[in-house]
Amino acid sequence: MKTRFLFLAVLGVMNLAAGAEIEPQPFLAAAQRLIDSASFLGTPFSGDEIITLKAAIQSNEAAGAAKAQAVLDAHALFHVTITPEQRVKVERGAAKAVLDESGWRQYLVRVENEAGVTAKLAASSPQAKIMYVPGSPPVAPHAQPKDPGEPALAARWLDMQMFEAPPMQPTLSGLSLEYRIIQLYSRDAGKRDATFSFDTGQGTQDLGFRNEVSVLFDCQSAREVKLAITDENGKPCIAELLIKDQAGRVYPSQIKRHAPDFFFHPQIYRGDGESLKLPDGDYDVVFRRGPESLPESRKISISGQNTSLAFQVKRWIDPSLRGWWSGDHHIHAAGCAHYSVPTQGVHAPDMARHCMGEDLKIGANLTWGPCFDYQKQFFTGTEDKESRHPFLLRYDVEVSGFGSHKSGHLCLLKLKEQMYPGGDSTAHWPTLCLNTLKWAKKQGALTGPAHSGWGLQPIAPGDPNFKEPYRGPGKYASATDELPNYIIPPFNGIGACEYIVDVTHLVPGPDGKPVPAVDFMSMVDTPHTWELNIWYHTLNAGFRTRISGETDFPCIYGERVGLGRAYVKIDGRLNYDAWCEGIRAGRAYVSDGKSHLIDFKANDLELGTQGSELRLKQPATVKVTVQATALLDTQPRPDIQTAPVDRKPFWDIERARIGASRQVPVELLVNGVSMQTQNITADGTARDLSFDVPVEKSCWLALRIRASSHTNPIFVIVNDQPIREKRSLEWCLKSVGQCWSQKEALIDPTEHADAVAAYEHARKVYRERLGE
Repeated sequence: MKTRFLFLAVLGVMNLAAGAEIEPQPFLAAAQRLIDSASFLGTPFSGDEIITLKAAIQSNEAAGAAKAQAVLDAHALFHVTITPEQRVKVERGAAKAVLDESGWRQYLVRVENEAGVTAKLAASSPQAKIMYVPGSPPVAPHAQPKDPGEPALAARWLDMQMFEAPPMQPTLSGLSLEYRIIQLYSRDAGKRDATFSFDTGQGTQDLGFRNEVSVLFDCQSAREVKLAITDENGKPCIAELLIKDQAGRVYPSQIKRHAPDFFFHPQIYRGDGESLKLPDGDYDVVFRRGPESLPESRKISISGQNTSLAFQVKRWIDPSLRGWWSGDHHIHAAGCAHYSVPTQGVHAPDMARHCMGEDLKIGANLTWGPCFDYQKQFFTGTEDKESRHPFLLRYDVEVSGFGSHKSGHLCLLKLKEQMYPGGDSTAHWPTLCLNTLKWAKKQGALTGPAHSGWGLQPIAPGDPNFKEPYRGPGKYASATDELPNYIIPPFNGIGACEYIVDVTHLVPGPDGKPVPAVDFMSMVDTPHTWELNIWYHTLNAGFRTRISGETDFPCIYGERVGLGRAYVKIDGRLNYDAWCEGIRAGRAYVSDGKSHLIDFKANDLELGTQGSELRLKQPATVKVTVQATALLDTQPRPDIQTAPVDRKPFWDIERARIGASRQVPVELLVNGVSMQTQNITADGTARDLSFDVPVEKSCWLALRIRASSHTNPIFVIVNDQPIREKRSLEWCLKSVGQCWSQKEALIDPTEHADAVAAYEHARKVYRERLGE
């Protein structure tokens, strides 16, 4: 539940009603702070009231303080009394109860503090409760969400905040009379009733109904703002709008949102011809459409009438014009940041809108443990009907929260059937990842571990954290950021742990012929050194797993979909299956969307064609080409640039910035080792780069802009010899043993023999390759 910030303005004065002598100086000093705060919050006092208040401040006399109090009492919606026994009671004040639909107004709270309390004064209202139940029900078959309680969600029309930021004080001063500012937001127009209570801590409310007061508000209609939103070609589209007033408050109120607007987002997504409502006032608007666009900031004023606003997307790059189509293979419509009431997660139209608003062409909407039995109804085995080409949404599955998830979560894409045979929910799924993969691969699915880096953190030998259960990012100090490195990680998480075993297996495909059990590893949503290191080692062992980009929205990242992306080269018309097959073929690069490595070739062999395999009869120099581009802000962000690898954002172009410049290095990798570097200026300009690479033995080549973008590999085979790096094979073999030490106890007894055989097969393969 969102924290309600209490907007409180302090006015210390002696109790005039009792005829006591006042202390003008603290009272009038607070009056000046109140003038400043009211102006900052967007509803200043009237000109005549400011004249009266300023004159009182200048006089610094009790008579002036009395006049100031009269002005303030006229704005007090509530009179709060704190008795000598510290009981809090409330009565209706003199202010007229008027609110704005979809907007904020502020009123004063007069506080007579007979006990000299110096705690915070808090306000509450049943009508100000959140309009949803956050989070998910227990991950169990047919689990149901929590009852949201009373009042009904539709009756929760109010939002409420009280000001505690400078120049105000966060607590009561202890003076016998002071004033606070309470801000009230109405979701609706028309007459609305709300009940309010106040307290200074648990158990301080007065008895009976003396701590409650009901207020009937007249909520005035907001202005309708008609939107004209077009893409860079002038065609209607959906894009992001972030709207704040001069006090930094977000519109519409986040705790009053239902889908398609997500309460955990400050932004909203709107399309051409749609509208929103705003009360009169001044606003700052930021308009954008994903990382390929240039954000536009604009100040707008709404005054007295309905109006219209026009926005057009401005791009710095469009990879789709070159046939490279963006996608995020791991987003969710339920669980984590999503609500479970009023619905168990959100629906396809909502997720499709967010993908369109981020200019994300492919969205793989994965049903998983939370709300599984509700969300499973939307699986069709084909593109969802809410897809609008080229924006394509499809439901698939992440094995997470059930089944083999403790050995590593799995993304299962392009499924024909979403339910493992033998049941209708999640209790019956295998606990060995390999058994899940065998079932998926028989359908022709595209498979790979999710959030690959979890559990693969390079912890120094002897570090006591090595034997501790995985506690998530930010809990460990990486022993090295070197790539590749040869530290054996603990394998104690939910990332690509069992991958070290499964990558060695071939399993039956749809036609019965053997296919790799694992097609890809997920990148971009975990620390880059953690996820890349195991991939580099398995490539060096001769395996050909590809990579794809993901966000794990709204779990690892809730900010927006498409923070992690794969750009896939498609010949012909884009469709979901073709995009998945591009991942399988390795005809893709992964990116945060802020840098791009387009049309990677080795001796004119295009990435992802002919198996990405370049064959040489003898050692030779290979010519590598790529078109590289990136965009950095002109001002560095040291909070990102120098952050440890396990601090968010895990991937961001800022991490690649060279010093205070606007340059980033494009690195050429040979078997994971950076062999050549060319720096480019990250100003959005595309640059054609060329590298001449001496190749003495079989290897793989790739390009990266560290922690921002990475190509898939091209495999260079010299004289028909396989790719074999001894140190990597030794690393893999040791890692199988470490993984078994962590995962054996998590396997169901009925699958234990399968697990023993699977792990032993992996050991055998690595030993055989070491002996070659």
